[in-house]
Amino acid sequence: MNVLQTLEPIVRDVIAPAAADTDQHARYPRAALRALGQAGLLGLVSARAVGGLGGGLPEAVQAVERIARDCPCTAMVLTMHYCGVALIEPFAGDAVRRAIADGRHVTTLAVSEAASRSHIWAPAGTASEGDGPDDAGTVRLNALKSMITSAGEADSYVWISRATHGEGNTLWLVDSRLPGLAIPSRFDGMGLRGNASSPIEATDVRVPRDCMLGADGEGEPIKARYLMPFFPTLIATTSIGLMQGALQRAVAHVSATRFSDTGSTLGDLPTIRAWLARAWLQAEQARLLRDATVASVVAGDADTRVRLLQVKAAAAEAALSVTEIAMRVCGGAAFRKEAGIERLFRDARAASVMAPTTDVLYDMLGKALGEGAAIAPGVPGVPGIEPAAA
Repeated sequence: MNVLQTLEPIVRDVIAPAAADTDQHARYPRAALRALGQAGLLGLVSARAVGGLGGGLPEAVQAVERIARDCPCTAMVLTMHYCGVALIEPFAGDAVRRAIADGRHVTTLAVSEAASRSHIWAPAGTASEGDGPDDAGTVRLNALKSMITSAGEADSYVWISRATHGEGNTLWLVDSRLPGLAIPSRFDGMGLRGNASSPIEATDVRVPRDCMLGADGEGEPIKARYLMPFFPTLIATTSIGLMQGALQRAVAHVSATRFSDTGSTLGDLPTIRAWLARAWLQAEQARLLRDATVASVVAGDADTRVRLLQVKAAAAEAALSVTEIAMRVCGGAAFRKEAGIERLFRDARAASVMAPTTDVLYDMLGKALGEGAAIAPGVPGVPGIEPAAA
């Protein structure tokens, strides 16, 4: 399947025309998801055995990057859907897998919590065995999740809790319609306004024990193997597509805007060209690192884990700079909503504070460097560190 060929008319006819409205009214992109589902793209990374397209990270990157050029909100919703599918595919039953592949089911990650904040590997929420007559074969989930994409909109949540017994944490597939799940407040923020990123409160939510994804207490190894390749790479890809969209709009503006006395364009000014060149380099550096990360995941290279940490931080920080430059070179025109640049500027602010935040990633990378991570991968005598399994 040619992902971009299938996707292009959906972006042109559905996603791009709705992007400003999605932002202005904080409207969840249901029409976009419906169109993506009908085209088979919600099942892009679902197995062929259940009717999916059998794609992987390289194909998911193509879809998310293209959508993010016009609507980062929709790109982030799709990112979290693909991340959820990456954890559902190895462990869930065929019914939900087929529903995803058929485009009838949207999932998302419910990982971050108010108590543990950016430490998404240390949930405070619990899963406890019930002791009542109606509790056989079930567990009760209690948690306050924070900033969950598609909260109250997705059909299911890939949920993390403390283990029911012993150490570690556990993953669950949770039906979003279960009693006891509530959205305490709706998101009304600065950027990514349409992705329904809101808290989810779980109060004694009864979940069948067979909704456990993998073994009890093995959440982190499972995330490392199945989720880690997708999560940072696709968040970074949203930033990369967003940068491309900002640059396209900025270049179009400075190329078309002329001085009446000279007839020259804003783009003829050396200062404007220099700023745009700087932004282009930053965007390209992030994209090349992303492409190297995808190649590393596919090949199972020794530096994969480091690449995955690097790419989210690098792309998030580049997006802050590139969108700021786009605002600068377009001047007052960039503040007008119809230009689309201020929307991308606001959307770009999310990735750097999305768990794990850039500051947390810097700390993790600094520790990896101190422990002997390869500064130049493949150079003899420079030790690497163990990658996350692809």
